[in-house]
Parts: sequence; structure tokens; C-alpha cells
Amino acid sequence: MIDQKKRLRTVGELRALRSGLQAALKPKRLVSVSAASCGRASGALAVASTLAEEIKKRGLEGSVELRLTGCHGLCQLEPDVVIFPEKIFYPNLTPEKVPLVVEETLVHGRVIPELAFKESSGHQVFPRLDDLPFLKKQVRWLLDRQLVLDPGQLESYLEHGGFLALEKVLSGMSPTEVINLVMASGLRGRGGAGFPTGLKWRLAREAGQAEKYLICNGDEGDPGAYMDRGLLESNPFSIIEGMIIGGYAVGAARGFIYIREEYPLALERVSTALDGAREAGLLGDNILGSDFSFDLELVRGAGAFVSGEETALIASIEGRRAFPRQRPPFPVVRGLWGRPTVINNVETWANVPLIVLNGPAWFSSVGTAGSKGTKIFSLVGKVRYTGLVEVPFGLTLREVIEEVGGGPEPGRSIKAVQTGGPSGGCLPASLFHLPLDYESLQAAGSIMGSGGMIVIDENTCIVDLILYFLRFAREESCGQCAPCRLGTARMTGILERITRGEGRPEDLELLARAGWTMREASLCGLGRTAANPVLSALRYFRDELERHVVDRECPAGVCRGLISYLIDKSRCTGCLLCLDSCPVAAIAVADDGYPTIDQKLCTRCGACLAACPPGVSAVTKLNRKENRAGEKPGED
Repeated sequence: MIDQKKRLRTVGELRALRSGLQAALKPKRLVSVSAASCGRASGALAVASTLAEEIKKRGLEGSVELRLTGCHGLCQLEPDVVIFPEKIFYPNLTPEKVPLVVEETLVHGRVIPELAFKESSGHQVFPRLDDLPFLKKQVRWLLDRQLVLDPGQLESYLEHGGFLALEKVLSGMSPTEVINLVMASGLRGRGGAGFPTGLKWRLAREAGQAEKYLICNGDEGDPGAYMDRGLLESNPFSIIEGMIIGGYAVGAARGFIYIREEYPLALERVSTALDGAREAGLLGDNILGSDFSFDLELVRGAGAFVSGEETALIASIEGRRAFPRQRPPFPVVRGLWGRPTVINNVETWANVPLIVLNGPAWFSSVGTAGSKGTKIFSLVGKVRYTGLVEVPFGLTLREVIEEVGGGPEPGRSIKAVQTGGPSGGCLPASLFHLPLDYESLQAAGSIMGSGGMIVIDENTCIVDLILYFLRFAREESCGQCAPCRLGTARMTGILERITRGEGRPEDLELLARAGWTMREASLCGLGRTAANPVLSALRYFRDELERHVVDRECPAGVCRGLISYLIDKSRCTGCLLCLDSCPVAAIAVADDGYPTIDQKLCTRCGACLAACPPGVSAVTKLNRKENRAGEKPGED
């Protein structure tokens, strides 16, 4: 363990400490347990506890090291265990299976095929991590480090080359050289806007004021997105190192890491990492004996989505309500407390040490002409394999969805993908040839965003999906400007009416006009992009919206106002499970002894369909237009 009471005074002492830690490493088998939030929710701590007991019981402490690591990215397979050096991979492990793993793999060195990863068909077995189809097209510069690092231990980060980049910077690089290096790499902000990182740093350095600030924007509020959380929980020291280097380059002496309160493990891990770095002399006055002083403070956000907008984020750190303000002036000129401020995303800061250490040519060798390096996405929705994926820019949507994500479940077909979260757009399968880069997605009517990617199939209703995002935007709007405040409310009301079967032909034009107004006139970027889901749906899925409005049909059978549940008496066994399940007593037994549904009382919750035995399937879901009972479309 590092003697935290001994503050590192020079670059040489840091180098000697790292070398000593690496030299003291004993060849051991490493058992890595994914123990970030998703792994813990799936039982990782119970698995780790049982592993520790079994390892001790068999006297393997001297030859086996058990390590709780962060997110491995394989969220669907949590909790997972990777055994090094062979990289044997056991997904969805439970405490009951642990004794077998210890006996067979740790004692006898044998792979257990029945516990290894199998494709959905079950015909192919992949016993080693590197063989997984999920990883074949990924380039995991950031995520692979999370397989072996102990997030709470500074010595673990040092053992794997941590702070080598800072050592390089403080050993003779000027601030201008650091900025030029980052500019040459082509690194762009990973928070969504894609602004060149090196240019932002240069503008801040040239701002001319003595006092400057850095901010790490960890306020990740997109539904279904957790890229930043994964990095904060799994490798907080990489973010800290990136910010120290950024502070040196910009000329800032103080920085802030802003994390929403809903991320308790991330807050704990970052707080521990900050304490460890500060006690070791990597934060504070005269870092490693240089003239450079820099410190970081952790700020807990209240969880408002608008706090992710940079001027609202600044207001929150200053102790005010998270309200965006008009730009310009931009924060890089006049930001926190009126001083030049550099705000970058979690992933952006984590990339900085890699660029300094490996060089700009290494970083820019991957990606496209305008988008360099890799990008982490949270791939969720209707694909076989979900989780955090790190892919090179330029990979097509089809490659990510079908090859990395494994494509749709058997018997299903993928209909679209939503990129960029509530501020993004729905892109149809016909556009899956598009490369993943900032310009291509924007030209298609969506955005990169921070990296959310939601895949939908034919059972997802586009109207229902965009209504979900509009409701979210309406609730999270700060309310300062009329285009966003009134636009989100107006568009939500129209979409709700359409899902009830009360849509009017002019509604689609109203949605388009409201969306255009929001995009052109809203105060901040969140308001300007809040209509993207609707505008992209009007562009690519207009026929589905028209079927809702004109034909009063929901092709996916999702919108409650456009579906009915009926009981087919020819299939009914009279078990009355549907009657017992109905929460509003809309089902009664008719004179002939069979249950029937009162359509006026029915709320279309689907409980009766779920309760009907699979082999019977007497309850059917129909579009209201197809209602054999003769109900008129749209009738309540």
C-alpha cells in the first residue's frame, strides 16, 4: 500500500514509486469481478464474497488475487467474472456456481463450458473474453482498462501506467506544447457538441485573465445513458489526471467535478480518488515540485436535466438555480464567477492522458476525417447484447447494431435507432449505412449527443416513443423561454391526443411548426434540440403518424386509445384468470358462462392478456378499427 502520509515531492519520486509497485507485483491469477452499479444490482458483491470464501478455503490466497473492478461494459451479462491471464469469461455468475469455478478453473485450470458465454442459439460457446462477438468490432482504449483496475486504489492505477502522462508533461512540456498536442490529435468534446478540445483550451489560455477554472461535466441525464457513470465508477483517476494536465495547459489552479446525486457509487469513487491523489501530492500546491498548483473539488448536482447545459451547470456550481443564460459570451471567455472556464465531458477528460502518452498520431489513426478516436455508447433496447460499447468513429450504425449488438431477437426486425437521447432523432433502418460521426448524424436529423443509442423493433410505436421524450423534455424544461416552455407542452398535448385516437389532419403540420420554432428560437441547446425526436419522426416515419391520425390505428399495438382487448370464446377455457387480473372490474361473466370485456370500462392495461395462459391465448389485442364488437374507431 502507498504511504499516503508521504507526499510525492518530485517527478522522480513518482517514477520511483510506480517502478517499485510494478516490481513488487507477484505473478498471480487475477479474478476480476465487475462491481460497478449494474454489477452490484445483479449480485456482484454476493459473488465476490463467495469467491473470497472459496479461495481462502482452498488456500489459494498466495496464487490468486480477487479484485472488485468497475464496469466491464457487458451489462446484460452481469455479474461477470474475468480470470486472467487467460481471460476466461463467465457471465451471469451466481454464488451457487462459484465453488465449481474455483475448483475447476482456479485449482485445475480447466474451462467450464456450461458456464461460458453462448450465443442465443446455444450452438457456439465462447470461453474467453476476447472471443465474444460483442467485442469483435470494438476498440476499447478506455473500457479495457476497467477490466483490471481497482477504482478505489491509487496504487492500482499507478501499477498500470497511471500518471505517466502527467509525468511526461511536468518533465519538460510547455503549456502551449500540450495544447498543440491535443489540437493535433483531433479530440472533440464527447458531451455532444463535438467542439475541438484543443481549440477550447487555447481560447481559455489566451483569454488573458489570471484566474481560470476547469469543469468536468458528469451530469448525465439522458434516459438510458450511463457512459459517464461507467467511467466515473470504474476509472476515476484517469479523469483526475486528464484534468490536472488540462489545468496545466490552460493555466487554471482550480477545477470542479460535477456529478448528479443519483450516482452514489460514482460520487464515492471520485471522492476517494480525490483524497488519494491529494494526499499523495498529485493535487494541491506545487505538484511534484513544480511551480504548478492545481486542486479539484467534487460538486453534487440535484439531478435536473438542464444542469447538463454548460451555463446552467455553471450557475449550479455558483450556488444558484440551474438556469441557462444567453450565449455569447461563451464560458471559455466568461464562465464560472465571470472567469474563463473550460467545460469538458467525463469521456473527454479520460482521453487526455492517453493522447499525451501515446501521441496525437496514435489517436488520430482511428476514426474519420472529422471525428477522431473512439466513442463510448450505451447500446440498449431491442438487440441481443446490450451494454457499454467503445467503437471507432466511422463504424456504421448497422455494424454497431447488428455485429456489436448482435441484431434483433429471433423473429423480430429492427425498425429504427434513437441516437442522442431526448435531444436526438429516430433514424430508420434504411439509414443504417451512415457512419458514426458528428456530421453524418446531424445531417440525418439526429445528433451524437453524449452517446445514448436506443434500438427499437417493430413492436415499438414511434408516436409513443417520441411522446415519451417530449414528456421528459417538458418536465425538465427550465421554463425561462417561451419556445421551449410552451413548445414542449403544446407538442406533448398534440401527441397525447393522437394516441387517444383523437388526432386531426392538421396536427402533423402543427407539430412541424412548433418544432421549427423551438429549434430556431429557444434560449439554450436543450430547448433547440428537444423537438428533434418529433421532427425526425415526421421526416422518416410520417406514414406511421398518419395511420394514427387518419386510420386511427397503432401498427405496433401500443397506444391505448387505439387498441382493444377481446376474448375469443372459441378458445376460452373458462379459467377466469383474466377476470381476477382486471384492476378496474371491466370483465364480467356473460349469460353463456364465458367472460366478456366491457369496452367502456376497459383501460387497455393488458393485464388480461398477460394473465391468459400461453397455451390458451383466448385474449387478443386488436387495433380499435379491427374491433369485432363493432366499436367505432376512437370511441371511448
